[in-house]
Amino acid sequence: VQLQASGGGLVQPGGSLRLSCTASGSVFVENVMSWYRQAPGKQRKSVAAITSRGSFDYAESVEGRFTISRDNANNTVYLQMNSLKPEDTATYYCHILLLGGISVGEKYWGKGTQVTVSS
Repeated sequence: VQLQASGGGLVQPGGSLRLSCTASGSVFVENVMSWYRQAPGKQRKSVAAITSRGSFDYAESVEGRFTISRDNANNTVYLQMNSLKPEDTATYYCHILLLGGISVGEKYWGKGTQVTVSS
């Protein structure tokens, strides 16, 4: 399974960005797609996750500002980020957990995409 993320960039505080991540390869239909982020010198942390059935969860720090969604037909997950703050600056990583098939339990990471929030 390969994950290709895009959509990062430089934005001013209060601005918006939309990240996209498409999974390809042997992607079992039941899975959880997530976004993590890692700031310099800090641990990688979960930002938001969404199952193939549409259940989702957010980190408290982004609740109400970020929205995760997905297109199951295209194995794509999105992260709409609004009201961005300087503390949202990080490298954002896409992640998938397979929930069935011969690859059940396998996890994959995409290459990160940089999000910088600065005036």
